[in-house]
Amino acid sequence: MPFDPEEWREYRAKMNERILSADDRSIKRFFALDSDVYAKGALDAKTKELMGLVASMVLRCDDCVRYHVDRCLEEGASAKEITEALAIALVVGGSITIPHLRRAFEALDAFAAPPRRRRSRS
Repeated sequence: MPFDPEEWREYRAKMNERILSADDRSIKRFFALDSDVYAKGALDAKTKELMGLVASMVLRCDDCVRYHVDRCLEEGASAKEITEALAIALVVGGSITIPHLRRAFEALDAFAAPPRRRRSRS
């Protein structure tokens, strides 16, 4: 089944809302830290997202890879910049990251494609 960026974004938003509704201070603090660390500082946000993408590839987290591919594009990274970051991840992570590399390119293609129109369910 092909990766659907809109379904994935909707699910992620819904589940993050559910997680945060548990009103746990530690979870909320971690989510806030995660947001803060990627904000512009000495490094711009695009560079930080590319770094997050490399780390996610090496850690073999497909959901994280998709998230960072999406964020890289949002921060203005080109397909070539993302590809170079993925090449670094491949060298650091080794051949075990190849399945995740496939899914990273699938996500890159899906996020870069124009949004699909949904069929109405009439």
